[in-house]
Amino acid sequence: MNSNNQLVNPNTRYIPVPNWEKHHEWPRIGGLRNLIFNKDKNGFDKVIKKVGKRVLIDEAAFFQWVANQGREA
Repeated sequence: MNSNNQLVNPNTRYIPVPNWEKHHEWPRIGGLRNLIFNKDKNGFDKVIKKVGKRVLIDEAAFFQWVANQGREA
């Protein structure tokens, strides 16, 4: 657990935004930046982790977020 009493998955991979395309074809970095910019509106805030100025994508949380899209209609 972290200091916020949230479970942290030790098996997840945190990918810096500029390196995302080295691991996945979709979304492109521009689309990813758009999701990050609108994170408070689209729920993407659960996917990103900020470490200083770096923005990291929690890979497992990203795919969970994708799976949940369209369910909240």
